[in-house]
Amino acid sequence: MTDQPDPHPEPATDPLAEAIPAGVRDAAGEPPPRPRPIVERIGLAGIALLLATLFALMSIAAFAGGEVFLAVMSGIGCLMVVWVGALTVVRGR
Repeated sequence: MTDQPDPHPEPATDPLAEAIPAGVRDAAGEPPPRPRPIVERIGLAGIALLLATLFALMSIAAFAGGEVFLAVMSGIGCLMVVWVGALTVVRGR
């Protein structure tokens, strides 16, 4: 009797792995992720819309105060948050 690990361990079986064809897997052999439920996507888009509104207000306030660089950066942040919120609803990830 030795305390050495088994040189030929049996592979773990995944019941879902057999149901998904091999061509549908990614490079690591994992099945593709499931899309988020529509309620969750709408909720995340609502949060993104709230943050985009705050960025837009900050951009307007910065421009009115003469801080052009901050206004531009806040405007870019607003556009990026809107873009990600829209992608969340469309793609579902």
